[in-house]
Amino acid sequence: MPQSVISVSTRGQGLYEFTGAAQDFVRSHPREEGLLTVFVRHTSCSLIIQENADPDVRRDLKTFFSRLVPPANDPEMRWVTHTTEGPDDMPAHIKSALTAVSLGIPVTDGRLALGTWQGIYLFEHRDQPHVRQVILHLSA
Repeated sequence: MPQSVISVSTRGQGLYEFTGAAQDFVRSHPREEGLLTVFVRHTSCSLIIQENADPDVRRDLKTFFSRLVPPANDPEMRWVTHTTEGPDDMPAHIKSALTAVSLGIPVTDGRLALGTWQGIYLFEHRDQPHVRQVILHLSA
């Protein structure tokens, strides 16, 4: 079964689309039907499928998660004990736990079966830039 590791560079919190890289991987291993499994090898970012047409969606999602899980130095988060790597660290783990680190996307007629406005995103939950490893695995 074909498998590849891609790197997604981030510049801080936000959504980073890599649909094109996933489509290229599927195209390079032709098959009519299958399943693309996408897995991120980190615990402070996650994966989501989301609208890729209007950038307001990405901004609103980032704002929602920032309000849902504020930094550890926010008074509402004083219960947090894991702060070794900074006030964004434990909130990043929580956000990751609320979303997903793995996605399954059907391949139909040799293409990802995504909807018209759907894109695959790495959702970075840390403030600092990172290079994230994403594994793409195509099964029959």
